[in-house]
Amino acid sequence: MTPKVVVFDVNETLSDLSALEQVFVEVGAPRDIVPLWFASVLRDGFALTAAGSAEPFSKLAIGALDTVLADHPLNRELDAAIDQIMKRFLELPVHPDVADGVRTLAASHIRLITLSNGSTQVAEQLFTRAGILEYFERLLSVEDTDGWKPAPAAYAYAANTCSVDPGDMILVAVHPWDIDGAKRAGLQTAWLNRRSQNYPDYFLVPDYTVANLPELAGLIG
Repeated sequence: MTPKVVVFDVNETLSDLSALEQVFVEVGAPRDIVPLWFASVLRDGFALTAAGSAEPFSKLAIGALDTVLADHPLNRELDAAIDQIMKRFLELPVHPDVADGVRTLAASHIRLITLSNGSTQVAEQLFTRAGILEYFERLLSVEDTDGWKPAPAAYAYAANTCSVDPGDMILVAVHPWDIDGAKRAGLQTAWLNRRSQNYPDYFLVPDYTVANLPELAGLIG
């Protein structure tokens, strides 16, 4: 079934977190702890949601940096290093396939929105830099609902906001946990597998597996 609305995850799915590696090096930390930092942010967001609470992504991101940087001999004060990393986080580029994929999907007259565990401001700045903001109907954040993805309420919030059934939406993400959550909430799903990784067999399988956004556009556009 052709979806009416494409729902994009933002952080890491559209934004290129590998661009943070250089700023970690600049402050005296190893580049390979970027994935650990991001995974720590997600873990704490998931934990708070499971406990019936929530905090903004930025607060958890700063807290996780305080933890993961503490064991490294930085070349500046910890607070200054955190400030520099968070500033660079707000300046990330999109992945090389994103702009063409978004434009191709928009040309097919499919509605495009985001649903991020981060803030809408981050998505707005990201898309403005990439020249693709105009193609998105809405920028949604879990900060306006009851908890982080993959909680069912997050996906229901997107469907209700767009006035469509969940089955008329397709969630696009690089994270298998997001694919699984969306699938359980009744959405169609597309796993963006840029690194040719194996999909975990304990999660519900995606409807589509693609290497880049133009490939997805060719399948559903």
